[in-house]
Amino acid sequence: MARYTGPSCKLCRREGVKLYLKGDRCYSDKCAIVRRPYAPGQHGHNKKKLTNYGLQLREKQKAKRIYGVLESQFRKYYEEAERQKGIAGENLLRLLEMRLDNVVFRLGFAGSRAEARQLVRHGHFTVNGKKVTIPSYQVRVNDVIAVKEGSKNLEKFKSLQEVATTTPKWLTVDKEKMEGQVTALPQREDIDIPVNETLIVELYSK
Repeated sequence: MARYTGPSCKLCRREGVKLYLKGDRCYSDKCAIVRRPYAPGQHGHNKKKLTNYGLQLREKQKAKRIYGVLESQFRKYYEEAERQKGIAGENLLRLLEMRLDNVVFRLGFAGSRAEARQLVRHGHFTVNGKKVTIPSYQVRVNDVIAVKEGSKNLEKFKSLQEVATTTPKWLTVDKEKMEGQVTALPQREDIDIPVNETLIVELYSK
């Protein structure tokens, strides 16, 4: 499947906020948006007031970039969110949060969503005991996500036990066993991303 392969830091600079696409680097002084807090390109210093459409577009772009999803797939998530009961914007964020690569990241098994995507692709994780290599796989409540037995001795996963991470309340994690479980559906207050989903709904509703 197609994916963005350009510089991640340019995406943060374009949106004007940290999207935390590079793991630990985003929390250090090396973060590009700290060193160059303006949009990339020769006209990056020229700030223009956005129209309503521009604001809506920027919110959609932020969400896409945070979760590493391109336009066609993002629109499918929105269409699915509209079909579900409840508030479309919250449903949309919930669908994105329940992606396997995002859950792996939220459990602390990867430093970023991009790294989580790669680890899932390489077959390092199981869901309910079965290997899954599809980053967009939708996990469900009570699913158990674990590091594959053959991957537990990798230095990457051994070092995770020493790193303190905050796990969302809709997940539980056992770092010694290198596994976690989805205990509930994430609610809007559990999703800490700098996105106004209402503007995304307004954009697609036109």
